[in-house]
Amino acid sequence: MQFAITHPMHSHPYNPELVTGSGIARVAAAAEAAGFGGFGFTDHPAPSQRWLEAGGHDALDPFVAMGFAAAHTTTMRLIPNIVVLPYRNPFVVAKAGATLDLVSGGRFTLAVGVGYLKREFAALGVDFDDRASLFEESLQTIRKIWTTEDVSFEGQHFSAKGITAHPKPISTPHPPIWIGGNTSAARARVATHGQGWCPFRAPAALAQTARTATLDSVERLAAGIDDLHRRLEAVGRDPAGVDVTFTNEAGGSPGDDDFDADAFLAGVADLEKVGVTWVQVSVPGDSLAHTLDAIEEFGTAVISQR
Repeated sequence: MQFAITHPMHSHPYNPELVTGSGIARVAAAAEAAGFGGFGFTDHPAPSQRWLEAGGHDALDPFVAMGFAAAHTTTMRLIPNIVVLPYRNPFVVAKAGATLDLVSGGRFTLAVGVGYLKREFAALGVDFDDRASLFEESLQTIRKIWTTEDVSFEGQHFSAKGITAHPKPISTPHPPIWIGGNTSAARARVATHGQGWCPFRAPAALAQTARTATLDSVERLAAGIDDLHRRLEAVGRDPAGVDVTFTNEAGGSPGDDDFDADAFLAGVADLEKVGVTWVQVSVPGDSLAHTLDAIEEFGTAVISQR
């Protein structure tokens, strides 16, 4: 089991200490020192004011910010949480990902999702109703760009003839691709294209808002993982080679006064039993000092006990 952290810009407005170069570097370095295996950023290039006021959050550009974090770490993987793939041309995503993989020494994981915010799609000039087909086509295109010298592709949304994009990533055969979403369609995409599945805890109300399937218990997660494994085996892939990431609600949140490390560890063990390989951990973002303290304490009380 490994642990990942997302840079804690959980709110609007955000704490300005967290968006300085120094703040990013200190959080990333602290996470690596505490034993976290992954670090990343969210992706919201054009959120609506209505969404922000309803509990949304601001965001940095994930590729730029992960590049800065890479310069201040040596072992931790750079894993966005997550890149909304339909927002960008796949050739641009492939170039950014290959660059990040190179400058980080092969530490990049491309975690992607379909997206659900209609106003953000509209602001970016992307047809919301085309997002699923854009996602599928982008996945195919990115893998071709990363692994093929002479890329020719003719799809519904993208076409290219005789394109050669260098430098290639140094990860072989390419950086891992993790696919977000709670639906059976997301798991089918993992079986076809991915090296990881990123479901998220979603009670019914949140699932409706995020346009995904309800996922509110370890039992439902276990059923989804079983379905994923069946799909992988059906196409001749070993489920042991595919990661699953999820959050752990047991024990509360690191940095809170009532955080219970023993209960958290018990929850991690329950997740591990059903096939989770990475736990996504949330830390406070109200101040840089609180963030750093929570990361250090979590490393001592949880990560070092595994």
